[in-house]
Amino acid sequence: MKILVTGNLGYVGSVLSPLLARAGHEVVGLDAGYFVDCTIGPLAGTSVARQITKDIRDVDKGDVEGLDAVVHLAGLSNDPMGEIYAELTTAINLRASETLADLAKDAGVRRFVFASSCSIYGQGESAALNEDSPINPLTAYARSKVDFETSLASLAGDDFFPISLRNATAYGFSPRLRIDLVVNNLMASALTTGEVRLLSDGTAWRPLVNVHDMSMAFVAALEVDRSNWSGLTLNVGSEYDNYQVRDLAGIVSELVPGSTVTVAKGAAADSRNYSVSFERIREVLREWSPAYQVPSGSADLCERMKGARFGQNDFDGHRYSRLGQLKHHRTSGKLDARLRWV
Repeated sequence: MKILVTGNLGYVGSVLSPLLARAGHEVVGLDAGYFVDCTIGPLAGTSVARQITKDIRDVDKGDVEGLDAVVHLAGLSNDPMGEIYAELTTAINLRASETLADLAKDAGVRRFVFASSCSIYGQGESAALNEDSPINPLTAYARSKVDFETSLASLAGDDFFPISLRNATAYGFSPRLRIDLVVNNLMASALTTGEVRLLSDGTAWRPLVNVHDMSMAFVAALEVDRSNWSGLTLNVGSEYDNYQVRDLAGIVSELVPGSTVTVAKGAAADSRNYSVSFERIREVLREWSPAYQVPSGSADLCERMKGARFGQNDFDGHRYSRLGQLKHHRTSGKLDARLRWV
């Protein structure tokens, strides 16, 4: 298939694009380039047949013509960014996504796979939330995911087959690393300071998924029989990887000898607190199963960060924090207040 991957130069896209190319697909990348220089490890060769350097807000029909599928990763990518850039989160994560989906359907693109998030559950009421459970989005980021899921599902029809993958919290190594994700942040702190530093009281529950396994779920979603999945939402992850944050800190501490778990002064409970069921994805994507659980995936992350010589300057700097990188572009005059390149 000829597949457009939006956000292909980001944390997930840098893992997913080579996997799609390796599976025999022709990959076209579309990315604004905010994080193109945030590399820590070697990239996996040339994985795209063509690269479009473009803000997702500027996508047009020429970008989607002749495609078989779209994998939509691009967007402002976490809760802190959404709170600072709430209006832009709506403009980018919702309105621009709706334009992309409309253009894709009009152009005859058959498959559309959207990177949604389990963060939409917010503060769950039950022990294992499934795709039919009540949602409680607590942030602008989560609300944008919910709203586009609804909009995308409304486009489903005989010639357009959308699916929303509600990904658990990502972790693991990518050539364009992020340390603003909970396991990655705890690991970065442990390796550079000797402290596995909790910023909350650690009691909140989170579902986790390794970035490689998340990427393989996108590959599987593109290849599954369309009649089984059009308009579906799927939680992506594993019941084995629902953890309280304090237990994640314990896993990281065991992997970094000499490190100790600490709790930031005044740390409170995190309002985002949910564990998730992944029964449906096992039924629909029968060929997909996670290669990593949190202990093994964290061990892999640890070794690869050490191999990449991740150090104190990396931990303290802006390159591996998505919000930090955007702030750097803003203060250096490269991006304007609308996050447009100057």
